Amino acid sequence: MADLPAVKNSLESYLIEINRFPLLTPEEEFRLAVRYRKFDDIEAAHRLITSHLRFVVKVAFEYRTYGVKLLDLIQEGNMALMTAVRKYDPDKGYRFISYAVWWIRAYIQNYIVKTWSLVKIGTTQAQKKLFYKIGKVRRALESDQGDGEKYELLAKELRVSKGDIVEMEQRMSSRDLSLDSTIDESHELAPLDLLQDDRPNQEELFAQAEEERVRKEKVSNAMKRLSEKEAHVIENRILADEPLSLQEIGDHLGLSRERVRQIESEALSKLKKEMKQDPPI
Repeated sequence: MADLPAVKNSLESYLIEINRFPLLTPEEEFRLAVRYRKFDDIEAAHRLITSHLRFVVKVAFEYRTYGVKLLDLIQEGNMALMTAVRKYDPDKGYRFISYAVWWIRAYIQNYIVKTWSLVKIGTTQAQKKLFYKIGKVRRALESDQGDGEKYELLAKELRVSKGDIVEMEQRMSSRDLSLDSTIDESHELAPLDLLQDDRPNQEELFAQAEEERVRKEKVSNAMKRLSEKEAHVIENRILADEPLSLQEIGDHLGLSRERVRQIESEALSKLKKEMKQDPPI
């Protein structure tokens, strides 16, 4: 298949390019669709697609108020058009564009939902329905009716819950903001530059590491002043990642649970005393 016209930066130049392709009569359309379906005639498919590119633009224009680039919507619609050509059955009796427009709208709507927010806007059929009727929802909410009555009437008309309307209206009230997008005229300041970093800086990290090293060294020196049993109790009760119980240590040393508790208390007192004798960190 020959290459399709590229969706460029200029909508005007793209429209001029696609308007060069003539529209098809119903008979020509049917004949080309049959050739592609029966014989996989790529040239026939190409003519079907190019003759309908202007209809993609027309549908894309209906969604231009959703804050998505029109050229991106057109590109998505063109992909839908190619899908429609592959699946179209001319023997069904309806025109190709009547079938293709369903695919074009579906592709464009899915693209808008995906690109609107990093967080999914619509995950249920009710939410997706509201997404594409949000303009109507907002106009109704701006009416003179009371808030409760507004939501009740909308919910009944759109066949969704009142909660769905409230949630979607809140989520549609703002868009995602990139932390890297510039917000000043010089294009040098970004939201990321204004965020406070609460993490410690390099000097603080070094000081913390040095403090931890000195503390461990002091504990190690103090442990050397303990007896073998006292050291065993402290290592397994205080310093271990998974401390043993008094009973477990007592069973190992052949001592009662109470005796192990006494050894632990005496050992901790010695450690505190030894630590106080060292110069401050």
